[in-house]
Amino acid sequence: MEKFDFPTCPMRPYIRFMNDEESLLRLKHLHAESEDIRQRLRISSPNSIVFRAPISPADDGEVVVEADGLGGATLNVIEGNYPIDFLSLRETRFATERAAIEAAERLTNRAT
Repeated sequence: MEKFDFPTCPMRPYIRFMNDEESLLRLKHLHAESEDIRQRLRISSPNSIVFRAPISPADDGEVVVEADGLGGATLNVIEGNYPIDFLSLRETRFATERAAIEAAERLTNRAT
């Protein structure tokens, strides 16, 4: 990956002007860097589904855990056709993905 050098303004060296192409290149670098950090920290990308299971075989409800990309996750108890047409019956935010998955496993009686 090539090194990105910011253009600067001679009047105010802290201001950096970028055209659209440079902005897009910078965004790509930041995205790659954030994915590398997530991989090192073993956390999932934003909006990734890290757990999904029915509550019980006789019930229409499902439990879905969605990562926030910063180490946390949201547990949703839903009814319907996820992710297209569904109703969220319960939504709980967790500080860690692991805590959300453990709570989801308890709800679905899959705890080990």
